[in-house]
Amino acid sequence: MVDRHNGRNSGIGRIGLLTGGGDAPGLNAVIRSVVLASERLGWECHGIRDGFNGLLAPGECAGEPVWRLSAADVHAIGHLGGTILGSTNRGNPLRYPTPGPDGALVELDRSGEVVERCRARGVDALVIVGGDGSMGIAQALHARGLRVVGVPKTIDNDLAHTFSTFGFDTAVGFATECIDRLHTTAHSQHRVMVVEVMGRYAGWIALHAGIAGGAHAILIPEIPYEVGKVAQAIAQRDASGHRHSVVVVAEGACARGGERQLRAGAVAGRAERLGGIGARLEGELAALTGKECRTVVLGHLLRGGSPSAFDRVCASRFGAAAVRALAAGHAGVMVALGWQAIELVPLDQVAGRTKEVPVDGDTVATARELGISLGD
Repeated sequence: MVDRHNGRNSGIGRIGLLTGGGDAPGLNAVIRSVVLASERLGWECHGIRDGFNGLLAPGECAGEPVWRLSAADVHAIGHLGGTILGSTNRGNPLRYPTPGPDGALVELDRSGEVVERCRARGVDALVIVGGDGSMGIAQALHARGLRVVGVPKTIDNDLAHTFSTFGFDTAVGFATECIDRLHTTAHSQHRVMVVEVMGRYAGWIALHAGIAGGAHAILIPEIPYEVGKVAQAIAQRDASGHRHSVVVVAEGACARGGERQLRAGAVAGRAERLGGIGARLEGELAALTGKECRTVVLGHLLRGGSPSAFDRVCASRFGAAAVRALAAGHAGVMVALGWQAIELVPLDQVAGRTKEVPVDGDTVATARELGISLGD
């Protein structure tokens, strides 16, 4: 534990706080925790709006781009979804979209400017709340000499070296509720319901929500599927008198030998957009089974709403631990959820890595033992 005396002698008087990448339930709980914990140490906490845009494009922010956060600012926000700081997935300072001489957007490394502007504002350390992309940025800023602590955030649960990220539990809970509702309409109409969920290149949401919701097939990126085997599982259910089926598919799943389903083309400063696999499966399964099929894409519904109790506590623990780590002299680390306590993981062990579902793990084994088709 770090006491107030150590925190006051840490060389820190002011920290910056930002939330980057896609939003997730629990972000406000982190913000609240960081602000309250830093105030107890006598530090100022300054919020940076819209990820790094508050530093690199302050004129584009709706409101003060960087402002001091007080206990009053974060009063009663822990249960709210979203983030009072705003967020964006278009402001990566390592590949910042900037108009070139011909007006076309080009990607420039502006990480040096981030460090300079933090120092110009008297920011001694930065707490960055985000997913794998944000942790990579945090590592780069740390390499440039800025004191940084990362906080893992993503509904996808795909960050390495942490048992869970906040936002995941809420997303799985909501997806499970949706699957529960779809069972009743699928049963009534004797249909196949295909439920597409987020998760990017990892199948954590699909697998957990699919098992919890009693899905009959679950397709995840880690296990390439054969649509014929999914159709066969549906036919077997029909033959046994169960004339409806629910198929849960992760947006990054792909057929054996095939490619992931993408939406729009590449945009400067943004990752590729996955999506559309549900509609594709609907058509293929309808042709193979002769049954009516419908697709529901949960999409950004999984990001919204109030965080679950687990995510509120997890986010609060992460925020307090980030301040505690800085007070103890740590930097270049990410706070992570261990089995017994919060742990500190070097950012270079997190950046650029994805935590995938272990195909030989007990959760996948459980799905198979429950008779759920994984399409392989």
